[in-house]
Amino acid sequence: MHNFMITLIIGALIGFVFFKLKVPGGMMVGAIVGVAIFNIITGNAYIPVEGKITAQIIAGAFIGSGLEKSDLIRLKNIMRPTMTILISLLLLNITMGFIIYYISPLDLITSFMCAIPGGMSDIPIISEELGADSAKVAAMQFIRMVFGIGIMPTMIAKLSNARLFKGELESQESYSRKVTKSDNKKDIVFTVLVASNFGIIGRILDIPSGTLVFSMLGVIGLKLITGKAYLPRWFKRLAQMLSGTYVGSGIFYSDVLEMKYLLIPAVILILGYVITCILVGTFIHKKFNMPIKDGMLACTPAGASDMALIAADIGVESADIIVIQVIRLVVVVSLFPQIARLIVGILS
Repeated sequence: MHNFMITLIIGALIGFVFFKLKVPGGMMVGAIVGVAIFNIITGNAYIPVEGKITAQIIAGAFIGSGLEKSDLIRLKNIMRPTMTILISLLLLNITMGFIIYYISPLDLITSFMCAIPGGMSDIPIISEELGADSAKVAAMQFIRMVFGIGIMPTMIAKLSNARLFKGELESQESYSRKVTKSDNKKDIVFTVLVASNFGIIGRILDIPSGTLVFSMLGVIGLKLITGKAYLPRWFKRLAQMLSGTYVGSGIFYSDVLEMKYLLIPAVILILGYVITCILVGTFIHKKFNMPIKDGMLACTPAGASDMALIAADIGVESADIIVIQVIRLVVVVSLFPQIARLIVGILS
């Protein structure tokens, strides 16, 4: 109990420092760094499995509560570009997974999880459940997120303004996404209860990543039926901190030394994201009359909430990007790890 409390305090404090420093995914990254250093020095970092389960339940609930009924209605209008993006990202995930596996010492399931395009807060803890090296996965997901938030939007803005796309379609029918929020404590409590019950069911069924996926599906159902599923943003910070603390507690000095093997895979993965973003973004722009900036931003390996801010910064007001990113997150977190596990199972 003593080691658990110290581990939790270190994870929370360093996570908060990174969050205040505006490091992308700061609560999780800081918790990983702080607890990993504590574990390397003392070997005493400890988080019980209940901490991982709690993090998965909260993460699933937060993803589920972010989906709006209006998103599904709007999805009818953007189904084809959304499916194109999802299929392209799945192919990218599988291709990059095999490449990373062949050029590095990482095992196949870790390689696949490193290449999943989304879920910095969720994928590392899911990967641990699938038997992957969660520390390596967290490092690669952090690189993906920093690249997606810090570099890709600028690149997209410059590309879309290039002569190649000059005079291309830059506007389409306006769609305003309706976001429901609630300050009602009863809604928050009920959301947590639904997420917990469904998450426990997923755990009992012993489905890999079932805790997070069932929690997410339960809250999505609650949101679509009642419209009242809601969690404040600090819940997400809590899930990030718990996930980071859990991942950090499993990192040892030998793991840090092995991080050098991630350099080349990270460069190749980033190149894969860039090529996919340009090619798929251009394709859906030409095929489905989506503005070129929208098309590329929808393929960007960043989160839905980040996209809302980034899009506005480079002059894109379309809510369709956010809808696509939300749907993409739900599909990526729930299906991509299962597909990776299936492929590994077949090849084994």
